[in-house]
Amino acid sequence: MRLKYHKDMSVSRQEDPRANQKERTRSALIAAAEELLRRGTPPTVAEAAEHAKVSRATAYRYFPTQDSMLLEVAEINPAVKPIDELVAQLSGDDVEARMLQLQDKFNRFALDNEVAMRSLLQASLGVWLANRNGKDHLPVRQGRRVRWLDKVLEPLKEKLTKRQLQRLRAALALTLSVEALIIMKDVCRLDDAEALATLRWTAQTLLRSGLR
Repeated sequence: MRLKYHKDMSVSRQEDPRANQKERTRSALIAAAEELLRRGTPPTVAEAAEHAKVSRATAYRYFPTQDSMLLEVAEINPAVKPIDELVAQLSGDDVEARMLQLQDKFNRFALDNEVAMRSLLQASLGVWLANRNGKDHLPVRQGRRVRWLDKVLEPLKEKLTKRQLQRLRAALALTLSVEALIIMKDVCRLDDAEALATLRWTAQTLLRSGLR
């Protein structure tokens, strides 16, 4: 089946070179946006087009707004691959240890990529407002954190009800986000180290309370 699939894909690409070119153009725009975002400034569609050596008119056909482009960057962001790998390799029944591994990895990643993370959050909020005003119909956020937390909490499936698991997952999600770091830093005025420590303590407290 796998050989047949690759053979069919090869034939399909040969038969539809335009579709292949469109995919390359979209990938080039996304790669350009990712690189510019890592430099510290959320790029406009025009800036991404210039960096990717694609015409502005073409770029706007793929991404009519900056927010739509940044949301796609967030959706396929390869930088979170180490976190995906960590979650896939979680072992043992110690749920607290599993949760802290995930939180330490993700929140450190969020701090190290703070400008990009805040920019992607801004894009998500922009899409929410556009959807509310009937201007757009893009998905607001994806469920990556939910997926990660489901894996973390797997050992509790036989110990808690479905409703209890859902509530615990939702509570823990509050400690695993750039939004939480923004509250720690901007509202509470904590430095990076204290922000991470406070979120770690909060996750432990919520988890232990949920298990009781």
